[in-house]
Amino acid sequence: MNWITNYVRPRINSIFSRREMPENLWTKCDECGTMLFHRELSANLNVCTSCGHHMAITPRARFAALFDGGVFTEVAVPAPTPDPLQFRDQKKYPDRLRTAQKTTGEKEAMLVATGEMGRTPVVAAAQDFSFMAGSMGMYVGNAIIAAAEEAVAQKRPLILFSAAGGARMQEGILSLMQMPRTTVAVQMLREAGLPYIVVLTHPTTGGVTASYAMLGDVQIAEPGALICFAGPRVIEQTIREKLPEGFQRAEYLLEHGMLDRVTPRTAMRDELITITRMLMGLPPAVKGDLPAPAPLSLEEQVAGEAADADKAEK
Repeated sequence: MNWITNYVRPRINSIFSRREMPENLWTKCDECGTMLFHRELSANLNVCTSCGHHMAITPRARFAALFDGGVFTEVAVPAPTPDPLQFRDQKKYPDRLRTAQKTTGEKEAMLVATGEMGRTPVVAAAQDFSFMAGSMGMYVGNAIIAAAEEAVAQKRPLILFSAAGGARMQEGILSLMQMPRTTVAVQMLREAGLPYIVVLTHPTTGGVTASYAMLGDVQIAEPGALICFAGPRVIEQTIREKLPEGFQRAEYLLEHGMLDRVTPRTAMRDELITITRMLMGLPPAVKGDLPAPAPLSLEEQVAGEAADADKAEK
């Protein structure tokens, strides 16, 4: 046995060889190209710390940042009939669903949950764009109805985060039927006198924009979000004209009266707490999530005034 070849050389190579780095430690910003460390990016809610570009975020990560302590309870959503049209293109529809479920770890394109946000009980629903482009199918319709029914039953406001490429083509007319169904769900909230707040994220397009995404009592959007029915490229090809800069982006729609606010994701929680408590007729939330101080008794007020008078005399 040659101990130099079998022991010394492998030992030296192991010391000086280049260590492989995991591939998921850094993320490149699509807007400015900055390389962002994954922990820093996650702590900033997937918002670029260099240019403020808002990247995609999953519903669970959004809810973890939205609800107090990241604690929330999922609301059960009735499962629709699987593959009602026996649709097939390059793949069968059930195969596409299984692939999306395996990739995202979610059942479908919308998550519904209840919890407290700044000590304010709310129901929230969020679409997952990574699940078949957040497309609106029968499950999404069932999810919005379940969210509205939960909100009415518990007398809570409903906050919805939209992110979708439109209706789900694999369900055809059944997908388009979710537009009136979700409109009826929103009307349930109106009749119960409960706020319905919509946060439009990038992108919100198609039949989603033409239904529940634009029916909120308050319309908020994240910066730079594309919000439209038909996209800018389709419109340019149709009318054969150059569209204005930033057309159909959140800031453009705010200037033209289609939105109430454009709020960065990092400030969204405080914004929603303020608006929700205002619409529910509740006092402002206590900063720092601390309980409000107990009111002073008459004796304590008199004693405090006497102490202040003594200090003033001295």
